[in-house]
Amino acid sequence: MTDKTPVTVLTGYLGAGKTTLLNRILSENHGKRYAVIVNEFGEIGIDNDLIVGADEEVFEMNNGCVCCTVRGDLIRVVSGLMKRQSQKTGRGFDAIIVETTGLADPGPVAQTFFVDEDVRAKTVLDSVTTVVDAKHLPLRLADSREAAEQIAFADQIILNKTDLVTPAELAQVEAAIRRLNPLAPIHRTERADVDLDLVLGRGAFDLARITDLTPEFLNPAHGEAGHVHDDDCGHDHGHDHHHDPVHDHVAASGIRGVSLSSQTPLNGAAVTAWLNGVLEKQGPDILRAKGIIDVAGEDRRLVFQAVHMILEGDFQGPWRDGDNRYSRLVFIGRNLDEAALKAGFEACAA
Repeated sequence: MTDKTPVTVLTGYLGAGKTTLLNRILSENHGKRYAVIVNEFGEIGIDNDLIVGADEEVFEMNNGCVCCTVRGDLIRVVSGLMKRQSQKTGRGFDAIIVETTGLADPGPVAQTFFVDEDVRAKTVLDSVTTVVDAKHLPLRLADSREAAEQIAFADQIILNKTDLVTPAELAQVEAAIRRLNPLAPIHRTERADVDLDLVLGRGAFDLARITDLTPEFLNPAHGEAGHVHDDDCGHDHGHDHHHDPVHDHVAASGIRGVSLSSQTPLNGAAVTAWLNGVLEKQGPDILRAKGIIDVAGEDRRLVFQAVHMILEGDFQGPWRDGDNRYSRLVFIGRNLDEAALKAGFEACAA
């Protein structure tokens, strides 16, 4: 178990419910000591009665959590927090939550925790968590590029305000989320009431946890929740997508997931060079990528994930006797040329 402090990057469009969730973290008696980094205190609307004492940037709460604001430099704020210990218990924080603005791409914030050596020595990026408004998502997708990107970037989705939609509308919204991001689990909530242990401490950036990317998970079977009707699923759908505005907005965003798989072992040097080349050329358009690779002559799985152009990879748990060895990659992004990605991937065969 690492002694680094886990960091959750919390994003979501304006009005989705981030403020409600952050206030719960700062005020509930959950027994944990969390630090919440926000862009503007005014957006949070913290109850002054809950504040114990404050210096210029850091507000301590009755429950031991603290809230502070970013004024420009996230690295400086995180470094300052890592030096703070509770006066009562002498311990540091159980986790840090960084809230991005409602209009922000969470990518640069997430990248901070990979690129700064001091921050990386003391913290570990745990997940990018996106709060989504079930009622207004169709409108958000219609008028905002950022709303689609925040979903595509997420390791998990908190689907809020589910009490304000019908079961049919909820199914439509979840199908739209799945098209934008086939990997992120979805937590349904009302008034952002979610068990914090479910959403904090996910280890989504822990390479050892990327053990299975099944094709069924990427697109469940017909009739199952989350199945995506697309050009590749080879099924006569018998209906016109233009009656589904949410589907149209997802298509208009240009964001999609591309899944590649192979039963043939790959050449390790070739696949590394190919992946680096793809990210170098298309990094800004590739929001996220994850994969498990069967390298010829290697007993362990090569596991990787990428955030834009930053690639992390390592050999993880061994293939066991009797395992069906395979390689499987998922890219989520814009302007993805599936045929070119497939050709490059297949050219890496050993």
